[in-house]
Amino acid sequence: MKPIPNRRQALVLGAGMASTLALLPLRSIAQSQWPAKPIKVINPWPPGGPADTIARPVIEKVSQILGQQLVMESRSGANGMIGTELVAKAAPDGYTLLLSHAGPTAISPALRKTMPYRTLDDFQHITMVAAPTIVLVIRPDAPYQDLKGLVAWGKANPGKLTYGSVGPGSTTHLGGVMLDMMAGIQSVHVPYKGAAPVVTDLLGGRLDFAFLGNAAVAGHVKAGKLRLIATASPHRAAVARDTPTVAELLPGFQVVSWYGLAAPAGTPAPIVDQIYRAFAAALKDPEVRSKLEQTGSDPGGMTPKEFTEIIKVDMARWERAVSAAGLARE
Repeated sequence: MKPIPNRRQALVLGAGMASTLALLPLRSIAQSQWPAKPIKVINPWPPGGPADTIARPVIEKVSQILGQQLVMESRSGANGMIGTELVAKAAPDGYTLLLSHAGPTAISPALRKTMPYRTLDDFQHITMVAAPTIVLVIRPDAPYQDLKGLVAWGKANPGKLTYGSVGPGSTTHLGGVMLDMMAGIQSVHVPYKGAAPVVTDLLGGRLDFAFLGNAAVAGHVKAGKLRLIATASPHRAAVARDTPTVAELLPGFQVVSWYGLAAPAGTPAPIVDQIYRAFAAALKDPEVRSKLEQTGSDPGGMTPKEFTEIIKVDMARWERAVSAAGLARE
């Protein structure tokens, strides 16, 4: 039988326990009160581009679900790596999130000798927001009207085709690299800082073609200002059932992109779970899904574990693609 502590011992013990109890719950109290203020979502691309178009309806719905405003802030540059790095170094408190993207998350590590962040160690990947359809577009006045014609013209005029991308190492860049490699043509890559200036130069006749997210070009295609000649998906896309895939002419061709959501590593699990549940609920909302599908994007919503596995597979796939294309690490 343990001895009963005297009054002094009891007071000291009680004070110690009270002190411990006073300190321990602070973290859980802070977590239970999350979100107590607006949440910043860093968009690593320029404002007004496809990332805005795709993410905004989802973010607006999540704001309603959480009862706090999610504010999207553009921090573009270095093919999305500037904004991505910013979140990697942010406080892991759930108030700074990243609108992640396949480019800076899964492709850039295959292209660079050194990275300002570690994709699998510096982030808690929460869920995929949407997977946009990547399309191949040309000017309507081009001397070819389809992919077969573009390839034939490129072979007859080596080095004269130009294509734009949202930056070196992006899906839009590697789409052009893979087309050159698999079709046996030589095109000139012109990098930009986002989709909007690529579209501007396509419309102005300063570029010949581009691989871009459908959301960036759908309006111009509908208006007849750009011609959609192929999709980069492995199968025909729901948004363009009558449009062939590049793989139908060049078997094995595939460029798949996605936008996701990530938090700094170390963000408390209860907060990550709350964020995931809010986004998963928003992505099941019929109105949100309709808006995403109008952009040619498939809604996401998988669990953090499932999304992380997708990223691992993507990283390995792009590593192989970059190696096969003979691209040197910067």
